[in-house]
This record gives sequence, structure tokens and C-alpha cells, in this order.
Amino acid sequence: MLRTVNRVAIGLVGLVLLALGAAVLAVGLGAPPPSWWIHDGKRDVLLSTAERTHWRDETWWWPAVIAALALVVLLALWWLIADLRRRRLGEVLVDTGDGAGALLRGRALEDVLNGDAARLDGVAHARTHLIGRRDAPEARVRLTLEPHVDPADALDHLTHRSLAHARDSAALPALPAEVRLKTAKHPAERVS
Repeated sequence: MLRTVNRVAIGLVGLVLLALGAAVLAVGLGAPPPSWWIHDGKRDVLLSTAERTHWRDETWWWPAVIAALALVVLLALWWLIADLRRRRLGEVLVDTGDGAGALLRGRALEDVLNGDAARLDGVAHARTHLIGRRDAPEARVRLTLEPHVDPADALDHLTHRSLAHARDSAALPALPAEVRLKTAKHPAERVS
């Protein structure tokens, strides 16, 4: 959900900036200004001399402007880096014993974990994501449980069956996991 909101926000900001840039370029090339344009004539300026020099004598003005612009640049860079960073692990390094090792696709291990977890008694749906480094992966597991299942039993089965099997199969020294449990929605039962 957060990723979708992020992409929609980036798209909207891009469209607004594109529209403003196109309008400024069109008016600069002599096209009639749109109805929402803030200036009327060709000789209008964005800031008049009085508006530009109003805060010149204040000692706090320029440091505040520079600090605000630097903050905007830092937030934009943080947003870009956070959006470009890969959240899922692409591959897992498997120790084959010969010193070379092998690479296992992260999606393949996720699919195996999903299948094993979904076969557990009372698990309606399982979803797994691998994060971390390829030589030290971590699992994020979300289980949707049927209403009759004891969460402790489901967690115990997941830990000792699915995660242990995946850890042993990939010859990993450890496979830490963050498990989130939720209950499947069901209609209320009638009591008669």
C-alpha cells in the first residue's frame, strides 16, 4: 500500500511540475497565458523590486532561505534513494562445500516458504519476503490463520518445519524471521 501511495505521489508531483514548466515555456515563447496565470502582461516579473528587497536587511532571512532549500534538497534525495533501494533479496548465496558456492533465486526460496507455510494446518494464506544480504538473508512472513487455529501452534509449526527446512536446504547458518499473524475474516456463526 505504501509503495502504491509513493508512486502515485511521485506521479502527481511530476505531472504538476511538467504542467508548470510547459506553461512557463509557452508563455515565454509568446503564447497567451492560461486563465490561472499569476501575471497579466508580457513585462510582468515574478517578484517586483520591492518584494525582492523587502527582507534584505533582516539578518535571519538568507540563512533561513538557504536552510529551507537545503532541507528540500535533502528530503528529495532521501525520497529518491528510498524509492530506488531494493527491498527484496534477489539471490541467496548457498554454501556448496567446494568454496565456490551457488546462487539461489530469492523468489524461488520465497515460493518454497510460501508453499510450505500454506500447507500447514489452519493456514489460509502465507506470504514471504526475503530481505537482508545474500549471505545472511532474513525472512518476513505473513500468515493468515483460520479462526479455529491456535497462533502458538501455527508459529511453532512454521518455525520448526518451514523455516528450518528452508534453512537446511539452502545450507544457511541461520534464517531469522519476523512473523506477522492475522486471522482470516469469517461471517459470524449463528447460535440457536
